[in-house]
Amino acid sequence: MNVLDLALNIGVAAVTLALLMCGWRLFKGPHATDRILALDTLYMNAVALIVLLGIRWRTELLFEGALIVAMLGFASTVALARYLSRGDVVE
Repeated sequence: MNVLDLALNIGVAAVTLALLMCGWRLFKGPHATDRILALDTLYMNAVALIVLLGIRWRTELLFEGALIVAMLGFASTVALARYLSRGDVVE
């Protein structure tokens, strides 16, 4: 086991723990804004996990998947925040 494998194992464990904590906040959050922030953080952690797995498995396809998840996460966060602030998404 080399240093890169050890760093990837630690990184995957840390991101998985962050995903679990964000999931807990998503379900337990007292306000809708807390849930939106938890959902946005879940998307970012999912992107990080996909990138880490792409490095581990040495495949470039997962990096494209990470880009798609990041774009969808950004668009959904903006749409949800706009819905909460204005009551509609499209003007």
